[in-house]
Parts: sequence; C-alpha cells; structure tokens
Amino acid sequence: MDTMDIEVRKLTPEDANEYNELLRYAFQITEKTLLESGWENDDIRQSKFPVLENAHVLGCFDRNNLVSQFAVYPVKMNIHAAIYPIGFITSVATYPEYIGMGLMSKLMKQSLNHMKESGQTLALLYPYSIPLYRHLGWEIISDKMTYKIKDSQLQKDIEVEGYVRRVADDSDDLFNLHAKFAMRTHGCLFRNELAWEEYWRWDEDDTTVAIYYNADDVPMGYMVYLIEDDILHIKEMIHLNNEAQKGLLKYIGAHDSMIDAVHGNNYYSEPIAFNFQDSDIKETIRPYIMGRIIDFEAFMAEYRFEDDIEGVAITFDVQDSVLEWNNRSFTILINNGKGEFINKQSKYKVTLTIGTLTTLLLGYKRASELARIERITASDETIRMIDNAIIECKPYISDYI
Repeated sequence: MDTMDIEVRKLTPEDANEYNELLRYAFQITEKTLLESGWENDDIRQSKFPVLENAHVLGCFDRNNLVSQFAVYPVKMNIHAAIYPIGFITSVATYPEYIGMGLMSKLMKQSLNHMKESGQTLALLYPYSIPLYRHLGWEIISDKMTYKIKDSQLQKDIEVEGYVRRVADDSDDLFNLHAKFAMRTHGCLFRNELAWEEYWRWDEDDTTVAIYYNADDVPMGYMVYLIEDDILHIKEMIHLNNEAQKGLLKYIGAHDSMIDAVHGNNYYSEPIAFNFQDSDIKETIRPYIMGRIIDFEAFMAEYRFEDDIEGVAITFDVQDSVLEWNNRSFTILINNGKGEFINKQSKYKVTLTIGTLTTLLLGYKRASELARIERITASDETIRMIDNAIIECKPYISDYI
C-alpha cells in the first residue's frame, strides 16, 4: 500500500460517524458493551460531536476513508502551583491493516507541532504501549493505585465535627470543590463541562456522589462510588484536609452492615494502608499517565523551582529525536523559584532524554533515582543540586479523557 495516497486532514463534526466506528473497532466496543453501560450507538455518536468541536483531531484518509486518527483535547493543569494549558491525547486508533505504515507517528508529529503553535507546552496520554511511547519521547509521570479492604477492617471510631451528604452528579458543590482541589494539587487537571461529561461517560446510573461538609457547611472532600454485589467501589476520593479524609472514612465505615469489602482507586501515589488500624490490606500500583514536554523553553517560562535556590545555573543537555527544537543544550539560571535561560554553560551539567526530563520536572522521579538506574548522566554534585532545586511532589492525575 502506497503511503503517498494517504491524505492527512483535520476532522470536523461531519466525520463523527467514521471517528466513532474507528474507535469502536480499535477498542472493541460492542453493542452489548454499550447497552450494558446504558448507551446506545446513536447516544455515543452524538456524544462525540462536542469532542470533535473542541479537540484538535487529525486523521489519515485512504481514498476518503478514515483509517487512523489522533486527537488532542485542550485542558489546564496545575504544575507546582502554576496553571498550564496542555493537551491530553485521546482517541488514538488505527485500523490493523494500516499498522506499521508510520501513520500514527506522522499524526503525532503534526499534532505536537500544532500544540507548540497553540502554546501547549506539555502533552499527556494514557498509553496502550509504554515502550512505543517511550521511543517517541514520552515517560511515565503518575500512578494509579488500587486497594481492597475487608468490612472488618473499616474504622468505626472516627469522630469529626462535620457531616456527609449525598448530592447529584451535577452539584455545584462538587464542581467547585474539585476546582478548589485542582488549584492546590500538583498534577491535577481542571475539569470543564466536557471533561466532566467524559468523567461520567461509562458510569452506571446508580453511581453516587457523597460530599463531606465541615461544621460551617463548607464542602471539604468528596467520594464517587458504586455499591454492587456487596462491594463498595470507590472511583475517586479527594479531600482538602485531614478532617475531610476522616469524615469520608467514617462514612465508608457506616456501610459495614451493607457490604463485604471496599475496592477503590487512589491517585495520590502514596499507599493508604498506614492510615488504618488494621493495615493488612491489599494494595496494587501500576503506571497510569505518560507525559511529554513539547517545548522545553516555553515550558520553563512558568515553571517553579524551590524558593530558596539562588544564583544556581544548571545545563540540561536534552536529547529529543522527534522535536528538533528540544534537541540541544539549555542552561537555566535559578533565582527565588524561577529560572531564566542564559547563553553560558554551567559546571552543573546533566544529559538526559526529553522523556526523562519530563518525569524529573513533574516530580515523579528524583534525579538521584534516575541516576541509579542510569537514565541520566551527571556528577554527584549536580544530582544533589537538581534534587534540591526541584519541588518534591508526585502528580495527582485521576482523569482519563
């Protein structure tokens, strides 16, 4: 098959049928799956119109038939208290007979160029192949942890001054609470209307939202959950302070006569077992989201370092085989939490790929950890300097768009 006959163009809502069919084929979403989730084919087709209107979706067409697609959905993200416009990669799919022709790489390169022009300096995605994306400059930046707790291990002696109330999934208290959480949480995405629609897309009708309010009736934490087959399944639980966490745990414990176990998701990248009196619970961890810096210079314009670092210059020798503007040396002078580029090499020099640089600056891995596994090359003094300069905090990312 001659790739010269392949046309690349931006998709519009008029392409929704082909967009939907390619997604369903690639991810094997059957009519049975849709019906079990409360969806019909016409429903899911209509739901894709807002995505096609708001996202930048490129497709490869063979004789006017869509055969490969790559979508970039615009969102905002908290990165060490700076708000970044970023792109979330979604709907990546190719028909099997076109795999191996380089179509996805072509769409990715054009999409990354468009993101750079649009001022989006970072991209995220949920990987279907970590090795493939690593080869193209992406790296793991967050984890998803799951846990299983027996009903006998639930805490029942928790005292808090506030209360929990169940609310509708379109409650303003829920939206405002998540926005407040995102403003203070490194890595968290800000959800607009379409992002909230995606958040609920495959949930069942009896999914419940419970909010913890403090004694002044201020919402301070929420839990999204489903009770099914005597198991309380927690989709997400966030809290603004320890009181809210305790209040939600007390609420969970109040279900002990109704359930046999609690199964949940945790995106804080920290185990929760220590918080329980009986810590013998099962927890698992797996990589969740990968990231890639698109434009290193523009990304660093808003980036925050530790505030107490003054007059320290670090040279980053960056290797990027996909985006040539990143594939060179950069020297950054750090003062009072901000960095500026200077035209001078520093004695503190580190060599690393763009993917490794992404996971380092997002705080998922420390320089000392990366040095131990030979992912960066630098002197011991440089490694200590980098670890002192970069804020130590792993990203919280719970969205899969």
